[in-house]
Parts: sequence; structure tokens; C-alpha cells
Amino acid sequence: MEQSKEMTKIADLTPESKSVNVIAKVLSVGEPKEIPSKFGPSRKVAEVPIADESGSVVLSLWQDQIGTVSEGETIQIENGYVSLVKGHIRVNVGKYGKIMKSEVDVSDPSTAVNVSDKEYEQPERRSFGGGDRRGGRPSYGGGGRRDDRSRRF
Repeated sequence: MEQSKEMTKIADLTPESKSVNVIAKVLSVGEPKEIPSKFGPSRKVAEVPIADESGSVVLSLWQDQIGTVSEGETIQIENGYVSLVKGHIRVNVGKYGKIMKSEVDVSDPSTAVNVSDKEYEQPERRSFGGGDRRGGRPSYGGGGRRDDRSRRF
């Protein structure tokens, strides 16, 4: 990756951070855990604390990403994103992002500021009234498809 991309310092990460580019040292690699899913098979995730000179954060590695980083190596995350897990920041590398070994070393990683320690308020999930799954329209009682079929003008 060319160094012209804007690099983000870990201490500057917020829940609103998008398209995150970070160079950090892997402090340790957590054991993979099974996370049940409401929409299909469970998935595996491993939590990996990473740090740069400004602070540390937890990187979530999902499925095939697990095992791609090792303790002590310096990695570069390109186009990562921030999510909140129980109110705490996690950095993720989704399908549009990349995680790779870095040419640049982080010689003095700092754990003084752990941005994953701070708890943020979870934004409320929006529900569109009544759980009508057809196109996300709110259901106001009546007006559904069954009513339309039974009405003959």
C-alpha cells in the first residue's frame, strides 16, 4: 500500500470512524470464540489487542482472518471500520478492507490509552413499526396484501 493513504492513530478512533487505515503492533492473539447468529450458522471471532504509539484497541478477526496475524508482528489495516460491541469500540476488516504485514514498524506501542475500554452509548436500532418485513413499510393496521385481495371495487 502506498503511504499516501491517510493513516489514523488508534487514539483518534471513535464509533463514527469510517474507512480506517491503521499501522499497529499485535500485542496478543485471543482464542477464537463461536458467536451464534440469528440469520444462519454461528461464526468464529478472535479478539486481537493491537497498539500504535498513541494507544491500543481490540481488532476483531472473523472466520478466515483468524490465524493471519501473530503476536509481535506489525500489521497494516486498510479500509477497516469501527463497530461497537456491548458499547466498546472494535476495529474490523470487512470485505472491502485489507489486513497485511506492515513494512513500517511500530517501535513503541502504547497501552496507556485503550480506546476499547471506554464505553459508548449504543445507538438504538431502528424498527419500522410492527415488524412488517415487506419492503420495510410500517404497518398501520389494515392496508396489507390480504386486505387488498379481499377488497373488490
